[in-house]
Amino acid sequence: MTSGSSSTEEHVVLLSEAGVPVGSAPKATVHTADTPLHLGFSCYLFDPAGQLLLTRRALTKQTWPGVWTNSFCGHPGLDEELPDAVRRRAREELGAELTEIRAVLPDFRYRAVDASGVVENEICPVFTAVLTSELDPVHAEVSEFMWADAPALQRAVTDVPFAFSPWMVEQLAEMDRLESPRQSGAGAPA
Repeated sequence: MTSGSSSTEEHVVLLSEAGVPVGSAPKATVHTADTPLHLGFSCYLFDPAGQLLLTRRALTKQTWPGVWTNSFCGHPGLDEELPDAVRRRAREELGAELTEIRAVLPDFRYRAVDASGVVENEICPVFTAVLTSELDPVHAEVSEFMWADAPALQRAVTDVPFAFSPWMVEQLAEMDRLESPRQSGAGAPA
């Protein structure tokens, strides 16, 4: 993603407390002990049979290395629509193609502090989608992955929240039920 210039440096969209875009900053400089509010997204990816993809963050990640989390996360580029960012990030991180993208928590917001002191501070709409290809995860992003039953995952997160990313713990607590877009049949695809 680009900032609109010839640079290929990734930027994040900075937000006011009201969630209004107020600028951008290079992603590499944003995540610190004083991270400004910015726009992100999370996605829960299901296979056609309804199994949920969980990923373990690479041990080289700046924040929450080695933690199990939702299928993938990312930041939309400048002037990039969220569904397009979800598709792009699925390809970049997992080598995956997907369909049936649905917003399930469009107003989700969280702030969390990693053990290293780095803060994550995002308005982070949450999506579900269905996988339509094989997976080819990028090792700099994903150290492991597994398919899980969504209700069993929700029980595990309740029982041992420290084993999972803080954003996933909060997201699952806000969802009545996590299910594949094909199972829910509710809402229109994004």
